[in-house]
Amino acid sequence: MIYLRLIWSYLKIGFFGFGGGYAMLALIENEIVSPGWITRQMFTDIVAISQMTPGPIGINSATYIGYVAPAQSSEAFASPVYGILGSILCTLVVVLPSFILVRYAGHYIARHRESPAIRGVFAGLRPVVVGLIASAALLLMNEQNFGSTTPDMVKSILLAAVALPLALFTKIHPILIIIASGLIGWLIF
Repeated sequence: MIYLRLIWSYLKIGFFGFGGGYAMLALIENEIVSPGWITRQMFTDIVAISQMTPGPIGINSATYIGYVAPAQSSEAFASPVYGILGSILCTLVVVLPSFILVRYAGHYIARHRESPAIRGVFAGLRPVVVGLIASAALLLMNEQNFGSTTPDMVKSILLAAVALPLALFTKIHPILIIIASGLIGWLIF
């Protein structure tokens, strides 16, 4: 049944998605695109939409995938009622592991934060999280984001090449960069 598969996938994402939304992207992509619940293009769109809506990307994507996956798996689940049920399930399941960890392990970690074992665990996790975030950037450098034709790819790379230093080295608010990029994309594509 699709709901059990969704629960299992989002439990894995919730338990092993260290480092926040970007670090989770490769895991999310593997869990939801491989079974055919969505296409790679839909995944790319989910990432973009999740960045424009309030809330963490893991929760936003869980809500969306929970809504579309039942209908993608079988026409018998094409009703919005099944989608809403899937959204609720996936959203709750993806936050459950974090809730449990914060509730129970957080107290232990805070009490033993000076322990060499705890410091060692966090020292080992930090570079891995950076690597996972870098892998998310590479994962998103695909045909769906940069275009399938050479002119579209060149335009997309130029937009990214302008947006990156604006975001890193100026005091221009990221929302203004996003709005300007959307307007420029509307004009040149």
